[in-house]
Amino acid sequence: MWLRIRRNWQLYVLLFLPVLWLIVFRYAPMYGAQIAFRQYSPAFGIEGSPWVGFANFIRFFNSPKFEPVIINTVVLSFYSLLVFPIPIILALSLNQVRSRMFRNSVQMITYAPHFISTVVIVGMLFQFLHPRVGFTASLANLLGQAPPNWMGDPGAFRHIFVWSGVWQEMGFGAIIYLAVLSTVDPALHEAAVVDGANRLQRIRYIDIPGLLPTAMVLLVLTTGRVLEVAFEKVYLMQSPLNLGVSEVINTYVYKVGLLSPILDFSYSTAIGLLKGIVGLLLLITVNHAARRTTGNSVW
Repeated sequence: MWLRIRRNWQLYVLLFLPVLWLIVFRYAPMYGAQIAFRQYSPAFGIEGSPWVGFANFIRFFNSPKFEPVIINTVVLSFYSLLVFPIPIILALSLNQVRSRMFRNSVQMITYAPHFISTVVIVGMLFQFLHPRVGFTASLANLLGQAPPNWMGDPGAFRHIFVWSGVWQEMGFGAIIYLAVLSTVDPALHEAAVVDGANRLQRIRYIDIPGLLPTAMVLLVLTTGRVLEVAFEKVYLMQSPLNLGVSEVINTYVYKVGLLSPILDFSYSTAIGLLKGIVGLLLLITVNHAARRTTGNSVW
């Protein structure tokens, strides 16, 4: 091992900073997770706070917020998971375009929104969907209809959240699949054309099987983060009108742990820890199912 390190020390130097980041920001904070099982007080510190076992978890299970928060998180997470194939469809479509200029233009236009900050994206949504001066209000007035208040409509919150995310991320997500498609052997397509296969048949029998291993790995990783609903975007889009469907685990933990009059770090940590455990179980389950059904998995 030491001989390999001496021969390739440059690679290990490059690896040092990512490993250090992983230790500092991912493994070291696990020590503080024990406050979920304590009645934590900053005055006494972690070690000085008394153990309460699973009292904080039981409190969350018995809380009136438990059911709506869990339902909102699960519904929003799996709704976001349903649009997972859209970057794949975009990549398959761009891969069939013969005009290089058109393909590059579409790719640039679709992945550019990825670099817009979440705060700006939500600000744009409020401007476009404003009930008086927004684009949808102007269109409604043009058609002689009453302008809708989309951002205040609880029924529209999930659709706006998910599909604005599709617009922002589908181009950037398609880059990975386009890179995979570029590695597909062109001889396979040439042989398929000789055999009389049309374009859709080549996509089905050549391109999609080539994408499947990468898509399954990304699907497993995405499922593991299914409860990690984007906190910033949800919190910025929240209002008293849509709070019934927009309050998710991340925003609830933030409000309980940092915004409530009595800061309850133990309770909020217990909720966050519970979310992490459920995400881990989902990751293991989906990885096992992917390995059994397709033979492709993360491990």
